[in-house]
Amino acid sequence: MALRVEHDIFVVRQRGREVAAAVGLEHQDQVRIATALSEVARDLLHSAGGAEVAFALVHDAADGRRHLRVDLVPVRPLPGGRYEPQSGAVARLVDKLGVATREGATVVRMSRRVPVTAEVLTPERLAELRSELDRNAPGSALDELTTQNVQLIAALDEVRSQRDELAVLNEELAETNRGVMALYNQLTEELEATNRGVVALYAELDEKSAQLRAASESKSRFLANVSHELRAPVTAIIGLGRLLGDSASDPLTAEQARQVGLIRSSAGDLLTLVNELLDLAKAESGRIEPDWTEVDLRPVFGQLRGTLRALATRPDVELVVEEPPVPATLRTDEVLLAQVLRNLLHNGLKFTERGEVRLRAERQDERWSLIVSDTGAGIPPELHERIFEEFYQVPGATRVGGTGLGLPYARRLVTLLGGSLVMSSEPGRGSTFTVTLPVGGA
Repeated sequence: MALRVEHDIFVVRQRGREVAAAVGLEHQDQVRIATALSEVARDLLHSAGGAEVAFALVHDAADGRRHLRVDLVPVRPLPGGRYEPQSGAVARLVDKLGVATREGATVVRMSRRVPVTAEVLTPERLAELRSELDRNAPGSALDELTTQNVQLIAALDEVRSQRDELAVLNEELAETNRGVMALYNQLTEELEATNRGVVALYAELDEKSAQLRAASESKSRFLANVSHELRAPVTAIIGLGRLLGDSASDPLTAEQARQVGLIRSSAGDLLTLVNELLDLAKAESGRIEPDWTEVDLRPVFGQLRGTLRALATRPDVELVVEEPPVPATLRTDEVLLAQVLRNLLHNGLKFTERGEVRLRAERQDERWSLIVSDTGAGIPPELHERIFEEFYQVPGATRVGGTGLGLPYARRLVTLLGGSLVMSSEPGRGSTFTVTLPVGGA
């Protein structure tokens, strides 16, 4: 495409959006690349007298992804061979924006990654798209603005119709022509203002994201500091309660022994909460570094089977840990993985009144699925994501003691190990938690 006059900016913007849609970019990315393209085109029209614009679908060896690339070859050399957009936020609308060399010529190049889910375009399909774009005549600035101001649709159609008739009108229509051009200039200014608004909006979104990250880091530091300061006095309370109840100490009355037991139990619950808060804070702040080793699932499952069997105190609940299929190895952190599975099994034993809690492993291609299922009361669909929120516990008759931090912490650990933790459940049919991990590690 040739960029020579102001009107070409709208055509370039429209073609950019059409090409982005044809190769499979999502709607927001279509708007981003079209906005960036119109801003760069306007800069080159004013500073270099225009440019030749070319679209290409390329494969980037660096990330193995397809990219939609746009090259703008300036009509006149760029000052100093460099290009800086008038708005610094333009570069954030695309993945890459800079100056490159193509066939000895200096070009301004921008690109955007194509989603991996987009259709793979064969040479035949690309030829069809070129033909479609050739047959599809570029619209005017009025057409472009219809997507931004519905109230102007009728006026835009009228102006476009009048412009098409200008070639056959005589001198008596000169006044009408001046009116159309005035409206055209007004719409051009409105589109430029809209582009500036879009660029400013994306800049504001980036700023808000940075503020959210800073707030999350502050929360993690607060949790870590508070948990650390609370652990020492809580541990002291537990120790003093143990001394009061020791046989070597002065004997207590039955009521005193009961109250000391309540103190120790409450302090123990508080210490559990403090430890879980500290673990969660470490996971959120990124201070947990996995120790990547080759792990055999068989001894891990055996250890879980032995340590958790004592927790299955209800006679109507059976703990079943199946032997994983061989070869049962994967690259992960054994301690963190065992902590996740222990948490899920412990939850299942707490919330299951009869039936069984089962752990089994399945391998599919290069991924392991570690599945913990129970025959408990089940969880309604609307609460499936809420149970992974911090401090949330499902209400109901089977609710037992806990902090509501175990599942959020488990999901963070699984994510740290490069996998995912999902849950499926129905009321009255139990729950199933599936940990999926890559065989070769993250």
